[in-house]
Amino acid sequence: QVQLVESGGGLVQPGDSLRLSCTASGGTFSRYTMGWFRQAPGKERQYVSVIRMGDNKIYYADSVKGRFTLSRDNAKNTLYLQMNGLRPEDTAVYYCAATARGLIASTIRLMGEYDIWGQGTQVTVSS
Repeated sequence: QVQLVESGGGLVQPGDSLRLSCTASGGTFSRYTMGWFRQAPGKERQYVSVIRMGDNKIYYADSVKGRFTLSRDNAKNTLYLQMNGLRPEDTAVYYCAATARGLIASTIRLMGEYDIWGQGTQVTVSS
């Protein structure tokens, strides 16, 4: 069973950048669809960005498109989320997630399709 550990969160000012990392262990990394979800205080967890196994197609939520960049390094078993132009509304706990299921465009953004989760890393954007 794959285990996920996130890192890279912190406190930054609006407009700053952060890079989150999610390192996987215990499985064949390339065989998993992986992504980032986030949960702000008092709100439901929401999809941010995912990368599908096999074709490596990447999906972004509209709220982060053009600012965030998702990538994976299969040799390092690591998923990255480069976050530029951070805004106060990006403040949340960011969770890395993975699934070995084959997902299609209509389901890949759904939190319930992911059965492996990291512990989360806090990102706070504030002046």
